[in-house]
Amino acid sequence: MGRVVLVTGAARHLGGQMTRALGKDPAVERVIGVDVVPPRKSLGDAEFVRADIRNPVIGKIIRSAEVDTVVHMGVIATPVQAGGRAAMKEINVIGTMQLLAACQKSETVQRLVVKSTTSVYGAGPRDPAMFTEDMAPKHPPVSGWAKDSVEVEGYVRGFGRRRPDVEVAILRLANFIGPRIQTPMTSYFSLPVVPIVMGYDARLQFVHEDDGIEALRIATLSQATGIYNIAGAGIITVSQAIRRAGRPWLEVPRPLLGVVGRSVGRARLADFSPDQVRFLIFGRGVDTSRAAQVLDYTPRYTTARAFEDFVRGQGLRDGVTSRALEIAESAAFQAANATSRWARTAGEWAQGLPGARHA
Repeated sequence: MGRVVLVTGAARHLGGQMTRALGKDPAVERVIGVDVVPPRKSLGDAEFVRADIRNPVIGKIIRSAEVDTVVHMGVIATPVQAGGRAAMKEINVIGTMQLLAACQKSETVQRLVVKSTTSVYGAGPRDPAMFTEDMAPKHPPVSGWAKDSVEVEGYVRGFGRRRPDVEVAILRLANFIGPRIQTPMTSYFSLPVVPIVMGYDARLQFVHEDDGIEALRIATLSQATGIYNIAGAGIITVSQAIRRAGRPWLEVPRPLLGVVGRSVGRARLADFSPDQVRFLIFGRGVDTSRAAQVLDYTPRYTTARAFEDFVRGQGLRDGVTSRALEIAESAAFQAANATSRWARTAGEWAQGLPGARHA
């Protein structure tokens, strides 16, 4: 008899991919995808049940289907997907708590795999060159999806202590990128003019969407437990990525990135949350040797190749629309005005310092 797997977040892009991949695997007997809305694409051989993991009904689904493996992919990355930050946090945190409560009561669940993110390490000037899974963040995330993911991991570790008989694996995946997926990072590099912080050139790691799904599939069918970093080999800097995407960029002083971010955010072209901004300033690198040694998994795509596949798949070098250029020009104009005011204020402040006039 093969495994009976339940996948949360099955109506979204990655959840749907994961559900379809498991449905094709001969080691899996039955796959049940769960989400609050029906999927836009067929889930292949998998079944779909419309349900909210925040509702105790998820326990009935697990019990009636005799689920032995749960893959939690129902954590939402941006408020736009959820309909606001409050709804996003409720889905991410309260939804996870209800799912874990259902798993804890289940007599059939033997394995839990959780999709997390390397964003739990935060981003800042005191970070190590590479984070290993055992390192604590130097600059913990304070908002948004990253903070939710920290809380989710905490609840999952608590579940593991209460149910030591259940195998628990957490995969911390780098920023997804690829020809089909849409994320805050893909939106950022698709802007007609990309704003960057003056004086910074962050190191970035990506995982190709196909590699991320394969890592999760392997973890689902494995018996390995613990936390694993998943990312493509190597790094690229923000400036290298922008050049490869064929985009011009606009340098702005760090305090004024929010001005551009708000302008772009109102047009819903990209996400400029505080943690996203810190990542674009300081970057992040993770060590993936544990996944290679324990899961026997190495991504096919390097970070650079994954980014190239994204550029090719999105046709970024084919030009931009007049509407996008109009929005970019407006953001650039606002940033230029704000920069001018900021420089004038800084100059006046400096002139007021003791001895400034004699310097």
